[in-house]
Parts: sequence; structure tokens; C-alpha cells
Amino acid sequence: MRKSVENKQPNSKMCFVCGMDNKFGLKAMFYELEDGQLIAVFKPASEHQGYPGRLHGGIAATILDETIGRAIMFSHSGNIWGVTVDFSMKLRKPVPIDEEVRVISRIVSENKRSFEGEGEIILKDGTVAVQGKGKYLKMDIDKISSSDFEGEDWGLVPLPDDPEFIELPD
Repeated sequence: MRKSVENKQPNSKMCFVCGMDNKFGLKAMFYELEDGQLIAVFKPASEHQGYPGRLHGGIAATILDETIGRAIMFSHSGNIWGVTVDFSMKLRKPVPIDEEVRVISRIVSENKRSFEGEGEIILKDGTVAVQGKGKYLKMDIDKISSSDFEGEDWGLVPLPDDPEFIELPD
């Protein structure tokens, strides 16, 4: 199923998940899709493995949690972020580190103060490797961190291969 990319979310400098200057980080890119879902794309490095050739389960939890927590930015123009209250996941298949990884998330319920979301790590062949779900507090970014989110610490990182469309399994 082909989905149109509506927007790209910003990256930070040093965040483990999206930090472009973090030499051990995932350097994930986040794209908002036409159907309200958020997709993260990254290529694991050898430093991200648990068992040889496999993504560490803690890293799988980290990218799922981040992708679900960022889904709220889509509907709140980037000012509101999700702060994890509760998160769980099920590991179904190993995630290889030698290929691009895609994580897709969506909000399933929302009220004034919190939201619940779910997501999956999807393998190249379209199968679901890891499923996650969580509950998150909605918080203004200024209450979470004193970093410069309007300047050098945070910004849009355009890449020549940023997609206009993303293929997802049916």
C-alpha cells in the first residue's frame, strides 16, 4: 500500500534515537503519512546488536517508544510531545541489523492530558517483527527540556533521498 508523506519531523543533535551528531545513535528519520500514521526509518549499526546480526531488544523498545510518543506531534504542530507513562512490547521475530528498519505508529485514543498509541517494527518482507503499545502524557516541549528547540539543538534535516511516498504492507 502506497502512502503519501505529508511532512518530515525534525531531528536533534544528540538524542540517541534521532540525533544526527550522536555517533552511537540510530539517526532515525520520522515522516508523517497522509493517513495520520508516523513512520520512522533507520539503518542499525553493529553497535545496536544484541545477538550477532540482530537488533538488541532494548533498542527495538527504544525506537518503538519514540515513534509512538512522537505521533502526537503530528496533530499538535510539534509543540506537544508524549512522555512515556507505560510501555509494553512483544518480540515476534528477530530484526536484522543489515537492512533498513521501518517503524510505524498511530494514536488509538486521546484525551486532554494523555494519549495511547501503538506501533510495529516491520521487516523488509512486510512481516511484523515487534509490536508495542503505550500510554503517554501530553507535555509542552518547554516543560520537558531547557534545550534550544528553536535553534541549534533541533531542526529539520533534509536529505536528498527523503521519500515522497512510502510503501507499507497491506
